[in-house]
Amino acid sequence: MKAIFATGGKQYYVAEGDVIYVEKLDAEVGKTVKFEEVLFVDGTYGTPTVKNASVECKVEKHGKDKKIIVFKYRPKKKYRKKQGHRQPYTKLVVTKINK
Repeated sequence: MKAIFATGGKQYYVAEGDVIYVEKLDAEVGKTVKFEEVLFVDGTYGTPTVKNASVECKVEKHGKDKKIIVFKYRPKKKYRKKQGHRQPYTKLVVTKINK
């Protein structure tokens, strides 16, 4: 069974047993998180969401992505700005998709 759900301003297409990385959630490692905003489940589209559908995931770990460098400059104006960013994430394992 496959589903599309939304969290953190993004949509994820998942099946049971998939491992995904989402924007950081306020949940402890080992706990189960339930997502109610399901847009698609096994051939059924929602308007905008599917009623009584949910995706349950287990929190594996929290962490930070690799650093990306943000470099801004204006030519001929002596303006240079170098900045780094590491996005926090939560690693989830999809355990159950309820229709």
